[in-house]
Amino acid sequence: MRKFALAIAAGAVAVAGSISSASAAATAPCEETLKTLRAAEAAATLGDADKSKVSELETKGIERCNADDDKRADDFFAQAMKVMGK
Repeated sequence: MRKFALAIAAGAVAVAGSISSASAAATAPCEETLKTLRAAEAAATLGDADKSKVSELETKGIERCNADDDKRADDFFAQAMKVMGK
């Protein structure tokens, strides 16, 4: 019975580790996403309203990136990319 309980505990630890690794891999480092955004922004031809919206989203993303909140930063950067049609 004790071996069975240890086997279950070991399996649970392995599954938890896999889930943690998968969720960490799902979010790109915000610094890399920001580089991609800035390259797209430099190549884009945007109207004043779109430039303003992209700039606003980029600023919000940078704030979250500086707070080590990569997921939310990447979300803001993705929204900016969407405004640019990327």
